[in-house]
Parts: sequence; structure tokens; C-alpha cells
Amino acid sequence: MGFFTDTSVCIGCKACEVACKEWNSVPEDGLSLLGMSYDNTGMLGADTWRHVAFIEQDRPLGRQNNAVALMPAGPSSTGRNQEVVAAGLGERHGAQLGTDTGAVRPGPDPGGPTQPVTADGRTELRWLMASDVCKHCTHAACLDVCPTGSLFRTEFGTVVVQEDICNGCGYCVPACPYGVIDQRKDDGRVWKCTLCYDRLTVGQEPACAKACPTESIQFGPLDELRERAAHRVEQLHGAGVTEARLYGDDPDDGVGGTGAFFLLLDEPEVYGFPPDPVVTTRDLPAMWRHTALAALGVAVAGLAAFAGARR
Repeated sequence: MGFFTDTSVCIGCKACEVACKEWNSVPEDGLSLLGMSYDNTGMLGADTWRHVAFIEQDRPLGRQNNAVALMPAGPSSTGRNQEVVAAGLGERHGAQLGTDTGAVRPGPDPGGPTQPVTADGRTELRWLMASDVCKHCTHAACLDVCPTGSLFRTEFGTVVVQEDICNGCGYCVPACPYGVIDQRKDDGRVWKCTLCYDRLTVGQEPACAKACPTESIQFGPLDELRERAAHRVEQLHGAGVTEARLYGDDPDDGVGGTGAFFLLLDEPEVYGFPPDPVVTTRDLPAMWRHTALAALGVAVAGLAAFAGARR
């Protein structure tokens, strides 16, 4: 099981952040803006298991070939949701927030140019908004380095920290290729997204996905989510949004694919994601072999020196 986050329909409402904190009793981590955007959390951390990023870009809006980018066709999506977007969700929210939400409104003439997304006609800025979370890697380096068994893989394929077993060694922090895992300053233990393991065990979806009003965060079996995501990319490409791409969906990538993957509208680096993530413990087997050979060589040399001295 896992997450598919479609950033093209994220409106930056932070409902996922609030739901995550409320359900998991995650401490408050700052209510002040960072001084450069509406991002008040900055990055994932021990007290931020969901982080909604706001990325401002100086580029035109709303010029995707006279097409409409509809809401994703997930199992819980409704015709009404799609109608709202087609009718100008981006324009309405653009007037309120001064930004683009990803919707594209067609012009009055078939085949003609699209109308600007914002109500007052501004096209000088776009915001990319994305709700980030632990990736729940298939090949998770944090599991490899944990000495206490605090980190474990659940029956749902997710990676969870047992805080009562964590000894605060911090080995998993640098092992994570995404910089997700973090320690709390008061006790040193690590905390991160559990994909609401307690909710999954009773047949409920994670709190963030439940709270997302635009279905930007979708939860379900990974195979189904990957198929749905591929269809969504085709839909956006057909609407002229050629920069749409998937991130973390490939089982053959450096971490074996992730349990939380994303549809992005720009390069991964723009969102703060590594372009080619690699499990940080991939070289451990070779390192142990080299260490064993070196130790054997030292032992042989020592024995030879001892034998020579005896003679």
C-alpha cells in the first residue's frame, strides 16, 4: 500500500499537515511564515511528517493549448470535482490567493488561446505546491542500519519507527537518501510518517489522504496507483502540460521504487528531491567483504611474523 501525490491539483491548503498532526499527536513546530512564501514548516522533520512546499516560479501561467486539466479519476473522485476544476477552480483560487492551482480554463473560441488562470489576468508567476512525506522505500537504508530493530517493515510494505525501542543512535538519519528521518531535540529519538499504521490495521485510509479536498493525495495498492498515475500523466500531456512526470514510481530505480511517489510539474530538484536517489547502504556487502579480506590479510601477516620470530 502507498501514496500517489498528484501535485498538479494541490492547492496548498495544508489540510494534510493538520490532519497528520492531529491524528498522530505530532507536536506543533512553528506557526510563523519563513519570510519568503506561505511555507511555514520548511522541510520534513521529527515534528513535520507532512510538509506542503510552496515553490514560486517566474514563468507564464495558463497557456496549455486550449485544454482543461481535470481532477484525477480516482475511485473516490466525483463528476462535481471535475466540473469545479473545468469551470475555473484555478481562477477562483487565483483571485483569493494570488496563485495558480494547476487548472486550465479554455478560451471562448475553439482552437484559440486559453484564458489566464488568475481573475485579474496576471501571468507572471506560478506556484508549484506539493505535499511531501516519507517515501517508504522498497530498499530502505534506514532498516539496514538500525541496531535495535526499532525500524521495521509492516505487512503493508511501509516502514515504521517504534519509538519505545529507538535508542536515539541516529544511524538512520544520514542513511536516508531523502533526508526524511529526524531526531527530536528533547529525547534524541527519531520520528517520521508511519502511513498511519494504526488506521491501516482497522481498514481506514491515512489521515492526510482522508483530509485532502482535491484528492491530490491518493492512497491504495501501489500497482493500482501506478496505473492511475500513468493515466494521469497521459491526460496532462494531452492537455499540453508536457512537463508532467512521475517521480519514485519506477521499481528499477536506486531504491527499488518508493511507497510514496509523485506527479511533478518540473524537475525533481525544483521540489527538493534528489534526481537519482540511491539506497545509501548498497555498498555495504562489498565493504564488509573488503574488510574481511583485509582482516584476513592482517591475521596472516601477523602469524607469519610470529612464526618468523619463533624461528
